[in-house]
Parts: sequence; structure tokens; C-alpha cells
Amino acid sequence: MSDIITFTAPLSQGFGYGIILGLGFAFALLMIFITWALKRYQNEVQTSEMFSTAGRSVKSGLVAAAVVSSWTWAATLLQSSAVAYKYGISGPFYYASGATVQILLFATIAIELKRRAPNAHTFLEVVRARYGTAVHIVFIVFCLMTNILVTAMLLTGGSAVMTSLTGVSTTAACYLLPIGVVLYTLFGGIKATFITDYMHTVVILVVIFLFAFSAYATNAELGSPGKVYDALVEAANRHPVAGNAEGSYLTMRSKEGGIFWVINLIGNFGTVFLDNGYYNKAIAASPVHAFPGYVIGGLCWFAIPWLCATTLGISALALEGNQTLSSDDVTAGLVLPYAAVKLLGYSGAVATTLMIFMAVTSAFSAQLIAVSSIFTYDIYQAYIDPKANGKKLVWISHMSCIVWAVVMASFATGLYYAGVGMGYLYLLMGVIISSAVFPGAMTLLWKGQNKIAAAVSPPLGLAISLSAWLATTKTQYGVFNVTTTGDNYPMLAGNVAALLSPVVISPILTLIFGSQNYDWESMRQIRKVDDTEVAAEAHIDLEMVPGEVGPTEAQAEEETRKLNKAALYSRTLTIFMALAMLILWPIPMYGSSYVFSKKFFTGWVVVGILWLFCTLFGVVVFPLYEGRESIVRVVKMMAYDAMGTRPAVYRGRKADEMQASGLATPAEKSDGEKAKEAIESSA
Repeated sequence: MSDIITFTAPLSQGFGYGIILGLGFAFALLMIFITWALKRYQNEVQTSEMFSTAGRSVKSGLVAAAVVSSWTWAATLLQSSAVAYKYGISGPFYYASGATVQILLFATIAIELKRRAPNAHTFLEVVRARYGTAVHIVFIVFCLMTNILVTAMLLTGGSAVMTSLTGVSTTAACYLLPIGVVLYTLFGGIKATFITDYMHTVVILVVIFLFAFSAYATNAELGSPGKVYDALVEAANRHPVAGNAEGSYLTMRSKEGGIFWVINLIGNFGTVFLDNGYYNKAIAASPVHAFPGYVIGGLCWFAIPWLCATTLGISALALEGNQTLSSDDVTAGLVLPYAAVKLLGYSGAVATTLMIFMAVTSAFSAQLIAVSSIFTYDIYQAYIDPKANGKKLVWISHMSCIVWAVVMASFATGLYYAGVGMGYLYLLMGVIISSAVFPGAMTLLWKGQNKIAAAVSPPLGLAISLSAWLATTKTQYGVFNVTTTGDNYPMLAGNVAALLSPVVISPILTLIFGSQNYDWESMRQIRKVDDTEVAAEAHIDLEMVPGEVGPTEAQAEEETRKLNKAALYSRTLTIFMALAMLILWPIPMYGSSYVFSKKFFTGWVVVGILWLFCTLFGVVVFPLYEGRESIVRVVKMMAYDAMGTRPAVYRGRKADEMQASGLATPAEKSDGEKAKEAIESSA
């Protein structure tokens, strides 16, 4: 019988509060400065359009970085390590592949959104334009439930790790983690989330590399893939894994791991296809950059949970000896911090605290923008004040961020006292939300689905999934509690029923009540908000704000041509990659019951490390390359400001043109203009 590991906080409470508040305010101050610089040098005034869409001009590298950062929430790092600890080497792959295909397939949805509704602010606006009020309200409920579950997982998982590593009060962590995020989101809008997502991703990748090189190269107890392999063989001898081939941790043939894979796959369809944050990023992307942004982001993200869990989840097994973590600690996500401390001691605890803080806050920022967009455009503008101008909508967006943060901090605290952890919510999310995935996707992909099918299939699917979940629990255990309802089999039944029942219900209702045969025209009629007042208060011509001036007819035709081409590529490429992740790679390894040899395990680890290097290039180096011209221009302008001079061309316009439009001060006049004035004066 193994002893239960007692996890004690290796860091002080002061350090924990310092990270939560210090880093939070540091990012807020940085974003205040960046927002000021973007306004001064790029004319990026925080209009309602800029706040929620970033002028629809973000390039693919930054889109990919934002996708990676937003999808790297607390569960990505903590839950993947937990399943590695429970099921062995299969767990990290099943987590990564089961959550990558949704991002890849979403690239098709992103392209269709850009094609069908170029001026949309949210996915729900598109639903309303096609089906009307009843369906719109149904999807508002499901999308907000998605945001509630994701935000709750962020705060419960993040606060549990902060408590375990620093001793910070869990309640305090739930309320303090959002503060800095709310501040920089208020100042910078969705552009702030893109920039901070980029910086957070850099930190997370560096920390994962640190742990990987420690476990597989420098650690005194492990230090090589071969030693890790030997330790896993010993761990399987001490406590073999039920349902795994030969009881080994070194096999893809895992019964419980396979069940988790299906649950993971279904649940994450809901958290991608129903999270308005991913539609926000697609809307913010420049039309031709949405597809490559999501493809690059999906492929780059795969390496993060795969290598992180293959390092930390496996290291926890290799280093625990005759002790084991309690099931409550595993569910709470404490496998990763335990392994980090065992690998690097105090430094490991510090690195983990930083990594989890980055993962929680970047994803939380995306949730703030997602929810504020829904409240602003789909509730306030749609049903309360349809004629609201940009200034009013910016205020509503700000208030939505603040209220949402307070409400979710309170909700996460309640879950903590109820004994509901991140792992339970992760398995439950598909049961609650996935019944809206199929009708939601078909809104953009199938012109036949009628409003009755779209309105009825999500709530009916939810009723079926809840029935399947609870009936399976009753049949297997006869009692309802967090342990029994959170078991794999009830969760599997509920998740499968949620995703697949609307696949049957929606076509049947469409057949019974007739095809809509939609022409997509009402989606194209969605219009931008009038932000003239906001721009006037900032003393900037609205036409100079990115994204405010639409494309010319020739540019629109060229964009349409490129989007049509991208739509074809997205369907073929993303479906092929999804099949590779779900069938071509894992199924032969599962079916053969292959147990890794030492050489194969070494190759497995090396591929993971190389893939993470590709991720580093895709979401760290590539965005800098794409934005090099803007970065150089802003740095030059800042240098001119520091020296108290102005060039003849400023903010992308000639100084005499700016003077004529009232946008330049006398100090910004060109030398030619000054000479002309001197001659006229002397005359």
C-alpha cells in the first residue's frame, strides 16, 4: 500500500501575493503604455470597433499566438499532466490531439464567418441575422454557459495551484487574479489581449523548455530519456495501470485513457465552437490571415500539452517512489506543481507559479472580451438601445468586464467550498454545452437548417445529455455525488449524447418543417458602429483609425477571391490534419497494444522537443517578422518624440496634409511648409 503524498507549499504567501498583484499591475501598466503608443503612432483609438475587433487587421502570426495563449488555460497544463499521471504516456497525446482538431476545424468556420458576415462583431450577431430573436436567445444562453465553465476552470485551477505552491488563500486568489487582467483589458480591448497573449506565450514556452531539459538532460535523479523510461517501468511494476497493455505506463493502449480521449474531444468542441472569444479572434484577423492563423495556432498548440505533460506528468510518476498523490490532489491539478518542485526545487515552484499565472490571465482576458462583446452587441445594442453610439457601447463593454470578473470570482469561490475542482468541470463541460455545437456550426455551413431546428436541437440535446449522464451514474453507482457523477463512464455517456443527438435532431426537424434555403444576405447587412464621437474626442479623423474605412470595390473583390480560395484549402487541409490526429497516428498504436521500447520512447520525447521549437518559431518569431515594419515605424516615431523633432512624414501622412486637416501642430509642419510661410511673411 503506497503512502499518500502530503503536498506542502514551498513558497511564501508574500511571494504568491506579489506574483498575483505585482505581475497583474505590471501588465496593466505595460498595456496602458502600449495603448497610448498605438493611439499616438498608429491612430488606434479605442473606439467600440477597435475595442472588440482590433480594426479587423491582425495578421496570422499574432492570431496564431493569441489562439495558442487563449487555448493554453490552466486545464491545458494541469489536466494534461493529471491524465499523464493516471494513464501514462497516452494521456498527454490524448489530451493534445483531442483538443487540437477543434482549432484546426475552426479555421473553416473562421473563413466562412469572414465571407458571410464581414462586419460582424460576434458569432451571435450572425445567428440573430439568420434566424431571429428566439434562436438568438438560445445561443446567448449556451455561449454564456461556455464562458462560465471556462472562466470557472481558469479560476479554480489557477487558485488551487497558487494555494498549493504559496499558501495564498484560495478565496483571495479567485478575487485577486482577475484584477490586473481587467485593468489592461479595459485600456487596450482585444488588441491588449493579442499583445499580452504573445508575451504570456513566450514565458510559458520558456518554462516548458526549462522543465523538459531538466527532466531529460540535467536532473540528478532522471537526466535522460533512458532513466525516465527505467523509472516508468519500475512504477508500473509497483502499481500497474488497470486497462493499459501489460499494465504499462509506456503504451497508447489505455482503456481509461481512450475514454478520456472521447470525453476530451467532445467537450472541447463546445469550448471552441461556442466560445465567442475564438470568433472574436477570427473577426479581428485580417480577412486573408484568419485561416493560416488558426492552422498555425492549432499545430503550434499541440506541442504545449503534449511535451508539458510528457515531462511533468511522467516525472511525477518517475520521482514519487513508494508514495502517490491523493485522487483529490490529482483532480485539483497538483500533479504539475508536485513534479516541478521534485525536478527543480524552489526554482521549479517559482517557474510553475509564473507559468500558471500566465496561462490563467491570458485566457481570462480572452473570456472578458468574449463576454463583453455578447453583452454589448447581443444584449444591449440588440434589445435595449439599438441606436447606441460607439461611446456608449465602449462604456457598456467596460462595465461588462468589471461585473463579469466579480461574478465569476464569486462563483469560483463557491465551487471551491462545494468541493468541485477543475478536473470535474473539465469533464462536465461537454455534457452542458456540446449540444449547441452542430446547429451552431451549421449556421455558417448549411443553408438548409431552419430556425426550428436551430432553436430546438440545443436545449433538447442538453436534456438528453443530462439524462444520459445521470442515468448512467444511477445505474453504475446508485448514488449521486461529486465522485460518482465525475467518473469516466457517466461523463462519457453525457458527452456523447450532447454532441451527437443534435446531429440527428436538426436534420429531422429541417426535413419536417422544410429547408430554409438561406441566401446569406441578412448576414452581410450587419453594419459597423458609428464611432465618430469617440474619434472626435481623441482629436483624430475617424478615417485614420484602422478598420474604420472599408475596402474599395477592387479591394473587396480581391479579398473575396482570396477568401473563396482559402475556404477550399481550409476544408481539405483541416479535415486531413484532423484525421491524422484522430486516426492515422493514434489508432494503429492503440490497436497494436505496443509498449514503447527505450529507443522509441527517446524518439517520442525528441519529437516533442523539436515540435516545441517549431511552436517557438510559429508564435514567437513569426509574429515579430510579420509586424517588423510597424514595430520599426513606432520605435522611430518614439525616438523622434524623445528628441523633440518631427519628420516630414508622421503617422503615415505628410505633415502638410495633417496640418491642412487640423491634425498636426505647427511643430509638425514640413520644412517646405515652414520655408513657404517665411517667404509669404517677408512679402
